[in-house]
Amino acid sequence: MTVLEQLGTHVVRGAAGGLSAAARRAARLHVADTVGAWVAASGTQEGRALTGFRGGAGERAQSAGGGDLLDRVARSCALARLSEIDDIHLSSCTTPGALIVPSALAVGSSLGASGAAMGEAIAVGYEAMVRLGAALGGPSILYRGIWPTYFAAPFGVAAMASRLLGLTGRQAAHALGIALILASPAVGRQSGAAMSRWLAIGHAARSGAFAAFSAQAGFTADLGLFEGDFFSAAYDLSPDTAILVDALEERSVLPEVSFKPWCAARQTMAATQALKEIIETGIAPSDMTQLAVSVPPPYLRMIDHGVAPGDRSSHLTSVSYQMALAAFAPDALFDAKQVPERVSGEIGAFMAKVTVKAEDGLLRHYPKSWPARLEIATPREKHEKLVIHVPGDPQRPFDEREVAAKFRRVTAPVVGERAADDLLRSSLAVLEEEGEARVLLADVERACGSPG
Repeated sequence: MTVLEQLGTHVVRGAAGGLSAAARRAARLHVADTVGAWVAASGTQEGRALTGFRGGAGERAQSAGGGDLLDRVARSCALARLSEIDDIHLSSCTTPGALIVPSALAVGSSLGASGAAMGEAIAVGYEAMVRLGAALGGPSILYRGIWPTYFAAPFGVAAMASRLLGLTGRQAAHALGIALILASPAVGRQSGAAMSRWLAIGHAARSGAFAAFSAQAGFTADLGLFEGDFFSAAYDLSPDTAILVDALEERSVLPEVSFKPWCAARQTMAATQALKEIIETGIAPSDMTQLAVSVPPPYLRMIDHGVAPGDRSSHLTSVSYQMALAAFAPDALFDAKQVPERVSGEIGAFMAKVTVKAEDGLLRHYPKSWPARLEIATPREKHEKLVIHVPGDPQRPFDEREVAAKFRRVTAPVVGERAADDLLRSSLAVLEEEGEARVLLADVERACGSPG
């Protein structure tokens, strides 16, 4: 069997004996976390631009709730991803929740899928997306300009949709192959409030669902894409196919996926967490005269810069800005908008004290973790902190209480505390109660101002 055929068989069968208890618990929490990100994103300028945009009708795969199903998938996934507070799998450098969860709710609602079926479909979607990102060397190709999430999103959504649609193993293999040829893995360097980057990620999710519907209708793909020269000729990549198929029946990747503890690029978080922990020992930010951040070389350039007015991305990826927020405005770390009208003098002065450098020795932790070392000088003493894992990583896992607290912090400013609590309850119950997916999807779309 080819790699695609093996994966297609796994997609329709899932893990032997069904989802483990650990995977089911993880799926439940990741659904809630993704819904929180999705709603939080609707309060941003980019989110409002996205929900207000109406593209062409495109292919029509009508959902029971009305509207175009594929467009619904695209819009919902783009919103969840642009939040920058969605989950992330570090060693594959993919953000699966934002793609798999909203698309599963949309497709599952249209089919009247049970909660159990939704959980199994979400699990195979995470599995396919994470494994492809890891097989492609996600953390290394990102800095070549190939975005692992964009590359793997159609593949993961196709796996999820194939499971919900009840495709055969061979049909699922073709769906995965079609998804691969529809992938658009590069988006260039973008900024501003209406980036086509978010259209691209939405379209990637849409392509995955489209691939599954296409395979159901009898369309086929080259099932030997991994064995041939497709990746080497088109992308100069050599996927590690063992990662794609090893131990498919024995483990789930879901418990390996990190929750983000606040809203920012994940590459900035270890340094920010180190600062938070030093402050907690009683060292006042106002006493700090110099802060030296060391990170693995691959993401030095990504995080070592200032901020530009109106450019949300520059704020989310600037480690000096994120550290300054942690020092003087920690509640702002949970604000998905992250575009202040101006940077205060206090924040700007603190940013000027931060220097960032590469440290080769940190590569021994990377990419399974994304560490940082922070050295701080005060007039009286020096302090050093190495952070390898941040809260929300599997090594410092979130439980339901922590997921719920984050959910409320990021959604209540958008929808109010009562609605946030209602959405949280529905999100945590959707894989357990029949018919809840359609209700939850409608409630989320209403909260986001999206058409149903």
